[in-house]
Amino acid sequence: VQLQASGGGLVQAGGSLRLSCVASGPIRSISAVGWSRQAPGKQRAVVATIASGEGANYADSVKGRFTISRNNAKNTVYLQMDSLKPEDTAVYYCFFIAEQIYWGQGTQVTVSS
Repeated sequence: VQLQASGGGLVQAGGSLRLSCVASGPIRSISAVGWSRQAPGKQRAVVATIASGEGANYADSVKGRFTISRNNAKNTVYLQMDSLKPEDTAVYYCFFIAEQIYWGQGTQVTVSS
Protein backbone atom coordinates (compact mmCIF):
# COMPACT_ATOMS: atom_id res chain seq x y z
CA VAL A 1 0.00 0.00 0.00
CA GLN A 2 1.24 3.47 -0.90
CA LEU A 3 0.09 6.90 0.18
CA GLN A 4 -0.33 9.55 -2.49
CA ALA A 5 -0.30 13.15 -1.29
CA SER A 6 -1.45 16.07 -3.40
CA GLY A 7 -2.65 19.65 -3.18
CA GLY A 8 0.57 21.52 -2.50
CA GLY A 9 1.62 24.58 -4.41
CA LEU A 10 2.58 28.24 -4.27
CA VAL A 11 0.28 30.61 -2.42
CA GLN A 12 0.53 34.13 -1.05
CA ALA A 13 0.55 34.77 2.68
CA GLY A 14 -2.99 34.73 4.01
CA GLY A 15 -4.12 32.24 1.40
CA SER A 16 -5.37 28.70 1.70
CA LEU A 17 -4.50 25.24 0.44
CA ARG A 18 -6.09 21.85 0.95
CA LEU A 19 -3.86 18.81 1.01
CA SER A 20 -5.17 15.32 0.34
CA CYS A 21 -3.62 11.94 0.98
CA VAL A 22 -5.14 8.70 -0.26
CA ALA A 23 -4.04 5.14 0.34
CA SER A 24 -3.76 2.92 -2.73
CA GLY A 25 -5.39 0.04 -0.91
CA PRO A 26 -7.02 -0.90 2.37
CA ILE A 27 -5.00 -0.55 5.56
CA ARG A 28 -6.14 -2.55 8.54
CA SER A 29 -6.11 -1.47 12.16
CA ILE A 30 -5.33 2.20 11.63
CA SER A 31 -4.71 3.80 15.01
CA ALA A 32 -3.97 7.32 13.77
CA VAL A 33 -3.46 9.42 10.68
CA GLY A 34 -1.75 12.74 10.33
CA TRP A 35 0.48 15.24 8.61
CA SER A 36 4.02 16.31 9.30
CA ARG A 37 6.25 18.83 7.56
CA GLN A 38 9.90 19.48 6.98
CA ALA A 39 11.25 22.91 6.21
CA PRO A 40 14.71 23.41 4.69
CA GLY A 41 17.39 22.86 7.29
CA LYS A 42 14.91 21.70 9.92
CA GLN A 43 13.76 18.39 11.28
CA ARG A 44 10.46 16.87 10.27
CA ALA A 45 7.72 17.79 12.75
CA VAL A 46 4.15 16.62 13.20
CA VAL A 47 1.56 19.35 12.60
CA ALA A 48 -1.74 17.49 12.97
CA THR A 49 -3.05 14.06 13.90
CA ILE A 50 -6.33 12.25 14.38
CA ALA A 51 -6.31 9.11 16.51
CA SER A 52 -9.09 6.64 15.83
CA GLY A 53 -12.01 7.39 18.11
CA GLU A 54 -10.46 10.61 19.35
CA GLY A 55 -10.33 14.22 18.33
CA ALA A 56 -7.69 16.07 16.39
CA ASN A 57 -4.44 17.39 17.80
CA TYR A 58 -2.40 20.22 16.38
CA ALA A 59 1.02 21.72 16.80
CA ASP A 60 0.81 25.09 18.52
CA SER A 61 2.16 26.80 15.43
CA VAL A 62 -0.89 25.80 13.33
CA LYS A 63 -3.73 25.78 15.87
CA GLY A 64 -6.70 27.78 14.69
CA ARG A 65 -5.41 27.84 11.10
CA PHE A 66 -5.15 24.20 10.02
CA THR A 67 -7.89 21.57 10.13
CA ILE A 68 -7.29 17.85 9.71
CA SER A 69 -10.05 15.49 8.68
CA ARG A 70 -10.37 11.95 7.42
CA ASN A 71 -12.68 9.83 5.33
CA ASN A 72 -12.34 6.26 6.51
CA ALA A 73 -14.40 4.84 3.67
CA LYS A 74 -12.00 6.38 1.15
CA ASN A 75 -8.80 5.80 3.14
CA THR A 76 -8.13 9.50 2.82
CA VAL A 77 -6.87 12.22 5.13
CA TYR A 78 -7.06 15.94 4.43
CA LEU A 79 -5.35 19.03 5.75
CA GLN A 80 -7.13 22.33 5.24
CA MET A 81 -4.61 25.13 5.67
CA ASP A 82 -5.90 28.67 6.07
CA SER A 83 -4.21 31.97 6.89
CA LEU A 84 -0.97 30.59 5.58
CA LYS A 85 2.29 32.22 6.63
CA PRO A 86 5.73 32.15 4.99
CA GLU A 87 6.94 30.02 7.90
CA ASP A 88 4.51 27.31 6.81
CA THR A 89 6.70 26.73 3.76
CA ALA A 90 7.80 23.09 3.85
CA VAL A 91 7.37 19.68 2.31
CA TYR A 92 4.28 18.13 3.84
CA TYR A 93 4.07 14.39 4.45
CA CYS A 94 1.01 12.39 5.34
CA PHE A 95 1.19 9.25 7.44
CA PHE A 96 -1.03 6.39 8.57
CA ILE A 97 -0.15 4.49 11.75
CA ALA A 98 -1.29 0.88 11.71
CA GLU A 99 0.73 -2.30 12.15
CA GLN A 100 3.45 -0.22 10.52
CA ILE A 101 3.81 3.43 9.68
CA TYR A 102 2.96 4.37 6.11
CA TRP A 103 4.35 7.64 4.70
CA GLY A 104 3.29 9.63 1.69
CA GLN A 105 5.85 10.94 -0.77
CA GLY A 106 5.54 14.58 0.27
CA THR A 107 4.01 17.61 -1.36
CA GLN A 108 5.67 21.03 -1.47
CA VAL A 109 3.90 24.01 0.05
CA THR A 110 5.44 27.41 -0.57
CA VAL A 111 3.99 30.56 0.98
CA SER A 112 5.24 33.86 -0.37
CA SER A 113 5.24 37.06 1.63
